[in-house]
Amino acid sequence: MSEQTPALRLEDIVKTFPGVRALDGVSFSVLPGEVHALMGENGAGKSTLMKVLGGIYQPEEGRIFIEERETVMHGPLEAKAKGVMFIHQELSLAQELSVAENIYLGELPRKAFGRVDWDTLYSRTDAILSKLKVSFNARTRVGDLSIANQQMVEIARALTVDAKAVIFDEPTASLTDAEKSVLFDVIEDLKAQGVGIIYISHRMEEIFRITDRISVLRDGEYRGTLETAETNEDEITQMMIGRSLDLSRNFEELELGKVALRVEGLSCGKLFQNVSFEVRQGEVLGFYGLVGAGRTEIAETLFGLRTPTAGRIFLKDEEVRINSPIDAISKGISLVPESRKEQGLVLGMNCRDNITLPQVDDLKAGPFVAEGAEVSIYDQYRDRLSIKSPSWRTAVGNLSGGNQQKIVIGKWLSMRPEVLIVDEPTRGIDVGSKSEIHNLLRDLAKQGYAVIVISSEMPEVLHVADRIVAMYHGQVMREFDASEVTEDGLIQAISGITNDAA
Repeated sequence: MSEQTPALRLEDIVKTFPGVRALDGVSFSVLPGEVHALMGENGAGKSTLMKVLGGIYQPEEGRIFIEERETVMHGPLEAKAKGVMFIHQELSLAQELSVAENIYLGELPRKAFGRVDWDTLYSRTDAILSKLKVSFNARTRVGDLSIANQQMVEIARALTVDAKAVIFDEPTASLTDAEKSVLFDVIEDLKAQGVGIIYISHRMEEIFRITDRISVLRDGEYRGTLETAETNEDEITQMMIGRSLDLSRNFEELELGKVALRVEGLSCGKLFQNVSFEVRQGEVLGFYGLVGAGRTEIAETLFGLRTPTAGRIFLKDEEVRINSPIDAISKGISLVPESRKEQGLVLGMNCRDNITLPQVDDLKAGPFVAEGAEVSIYDQYRDRLSIKSPSWRTAVGNLSGGNQQKIVIGKWLSMRPEVLIVDEPTRGIDVGSKSEIHNLLRDLAKQGYAVIVISSEMPEVLHVADRIVAMYHGQVMREFDASEVTEDGLIQAISGITNDAA
């Protein structure tokens, strides 16, 4: 494989920002017909390297080669024209346009006098969509699709050109297991056609399932490339973070306090029905299930974003009605949402202001916000969560995904809730930061918080939760003690199989 001419090669790339050397002489290549993983902690330089490749950033030093022909990228359209396609984790779709218009945006087929050839546009698009086995068609308005289906539209873009290299950035973050299988089939087809695939993901099981080689960045530097079949998770983790991670867990005797939250027969239309559970001070309650099982909708109902159609909610044995997030916050419930960029952050605001946003009124000194108090709160949670940012003045949109997630968690921890609900706490976060957040959630429980963790990753709920509620199609199937649960039993429960002996 190493004797092949690379489909794409970057040589000694250097990129600096004020106070930060983001890339320090990084070299990287992908061969035709291989899936090459690019891994590293959040902030390691992966996104910066890809933005250099896409012409979004111009490097101070280094060269780019496509099939060993040196080139300069001046923007994404030029990269696409030269056969380099990007499938971004963060959606970049026009919500009001059709699927077909989004896929061929900027290069719609034309008839005479510049008129759009709609028949050709729709037929080409439907042919691509058939390969992805999706349930929507070319004419569907993108804004009417789920986030997972919108991700499939992003993926469809890669099939519109004769690509030499395709970059997938966390492509499965919002996909169901069935959709992941389709994606992996698409990647295999591209691989068979001789396309080089760069695959960026923090999900080790995916990396070891579909990739041929793995390259690692750390602190803006290239740390090496290994054959996937000849390495393991621990070796890759050490390359990424410079140390081994102990992901084992001791099930110590819990010192539980009072019941902090109790839910009886809670329903919300067709989203979930007759859900009952409780969580005590000092424990982590996990919710696990497939996409669409109703987990997130329960959290949104408890936080006042949805109105229940039946059921009762008790906080410390006192029945409460929660009609809005303001109600929830005032009663001691905080929610770290599933989508940090759309729901958890104001990307143009700085780190300090994002963390203190829910309590601005409490920090006022007369008509003005007390800047010293805000900075003090930011400093506290920067240290507590190991947030990496040049300054509190840095716009949150300029931080890595992992540090953005830490800002959201810090914001809600600063409200000192009694019940903290965390929806997909480590989505899009590297293994080092993931371990830190898992330890943080466990520590919060030890401090007396009642913590609810919603996750689509089985290893996560098994590692962090004391009890696990398994959901299927809006219903609670079973509740497990984490010290006794088996993977088979959990999978059966979230698949709708009731087997109390599992």
